[in-house]
Amino acid sequence: MRALQLIGPSQFDLVELPKPVSGADDVLIRVRACGICGSDVHGMDGSTGRRIPPIIMGHEAAGEVAEDSGKWKKGDRVTFDSTIYCGACDYCQSGQINLCDNRQVIGVSCKEFHRDGAYAEYVSVPSRVLYRLPDELTYDQAAMVEPVAVAVHAVRRAKVEAGQRVAVIGAGMIGLFVIQVLKAKGVSHIAAIDIDPNKLQLAKEMGADFTGNSSDGMELDAAIEAVGVSDSVTMAVKSVRKGGTIALVGNLAPKIEFPLQMVVTRELSVYGCCASQGEYGEALELIASGQVKVDSMISARISLEQAPEYFERLHSREPGLMKVIVCP
Repeated sequence: MRALQLIGPSQFDLVELPKPVSGADDVLIRVRACGICGSDVHGMDGSTGRRIPPIIMGHEAAGEVAEDSGKWKKGDRVTFDSTIYCGACDYCQSGQINLCDNRQVIGVSCKEFHRDGAYAEYVSVPSRVLYRLPDELTYDQAAMVEPVAVAVHAVRRAKVEAGQRVAVIGAGMIGLFVIQVLKAKGVSHIAAIDIDPNKLQLAKEMGADFTGNSSDGMELDAAIEAVGVSDSVTMAVKSVRKGGTIALVGNLAPKIEFPLQMVVTRELSVYGCCASQGEYGEALELIASGQVKVDSMISARISLEQAPEYFERLHSREPGLMKVIVCP
């Protein structure tokens, strides 16, 4: 099979490799679409330590079953959770699959594990992480389900209820999906905060009731922070009322300054958000129903040969370039 392999820091090679060997519970998938995730763009230079070469990256994918396997038949249209969980540890048994003691992530290689991903013609994944695609979804749309599921999980962690007022700090890809999920949940007022006017315009188009570059003076019920740096976390804290709730989904910086006294004296509840926790089914339904729109966020549809160029363009933060879909 043809695959795009990271062979060194920011160095790619188009290679021919054998098809992945599937275990007893695995399903071989013919990849039709795979989004370039920000974690791959950040990780390709070696700075995160989670893309150790050689590795085939790519985890936001959809395709079709290539061979009959258990209940799955050749030709079934599917997507899959990027988190590979064991299903047996205490966390998995309690439904907290994203906290699995044996957790692996498709397309990631680090000191703990190596698992090739979907910038290739084929990828093999355990059957337990597969989801059947609604008939109305295209493969490109289905490749967007992973970030939508992250947004659904963040809203769930924030314990948001219909009729509440919520701030979304950071109007990047995840923030824009969070806005749409909040709208679908019946939130009465959504404030989008970002320093980029173009992102704020997109936030307004996605359903934000207020857009601006500061959260000063706000007293909302909850905030979802989707950047992960000191300033944006402080904005999230400032945006909520006493007794309010904050969900932290952004993790751009490994360490930040934290406004501890403001959190303690106002008795705020702060929740971390890691990936998703079985929200793929709900995310697929939100996309299929049109409540979460993904098409406008897809900037380009490219081949494996074009992928290195687009990785560089994304790494340099080319204005207007959002989600790029690789079609092996």
